[in-house]
Amino acid sequence: MGHREALLAGARQCLLERGYARTTARDLVAASGTNLASIGYHFGSKEALLNGAMQECFDEYIAQITQIVFADPSATPLQRVQASWEALVCTFEQYRPLMVAFVEALAQAERVPELRAQLAECYERLRGTVADMVCSSVEGLSDATARRIASFLIAVYDGLQVQWLLDPQRAPTPEGLMTALEIALPAALAAEQVGGSSRPTNPPQHCS
Repeated sequence: MGHREALLAGARQCLLERGYARTTARDLVAASGTNLASIGYHFGSKEALLNGAMQECFDEYIAQITQIVFADPSATPLQRVQASWEALVCTFEQYRPLMVAFVEALAQAERVPELRAQLAECYERLRGTVADMVCSSVEGLSDATARRIASFLIAVYDGLQVQWLLDPQRAPTPEGLMTALEIALPAALAAEQVGGSSRPTNPPQHCS
């Protein structure tokens, strides 16, 4: 194993055991058996190394979720959405340390532009991955539409994760979310058909 691979393995260990905010460069060196110079040479910064390790973990997590979602080839798109929420809940305890580390990283990203850019790129990659999953479930979607749906699903996943981190006993269940979707979506569509499209003709302007 080269220094780069050893650093990533050590960073994963530190994320799980110490979290993002408490991990120091010396912790990474000790866990990887390398040296401080190796961090700068291979990754440029401690933050970039930790983010690379988180990305590896999330790639494995998404692969696991994808396998669960597509386990039943006859499932409908909505059944696959529920399966993805159920998979999230089932793997929550396994990935809880990683989720906590990610939240810690988000808090620091506000004041570290490099870290903010790296985490934003993680989300961009995630949108692409989820969009591919959407296209595999629903034929005939454009790439733009698939990415919009992916963004919506990721927003739900993130909200569910945060609520489970804080209060798993009272957090929404996959069944509850699906029931809400099945009630709210037809009601909203029916209201729009009766009253006409309520969507603005011009895109909303961002606040300055």
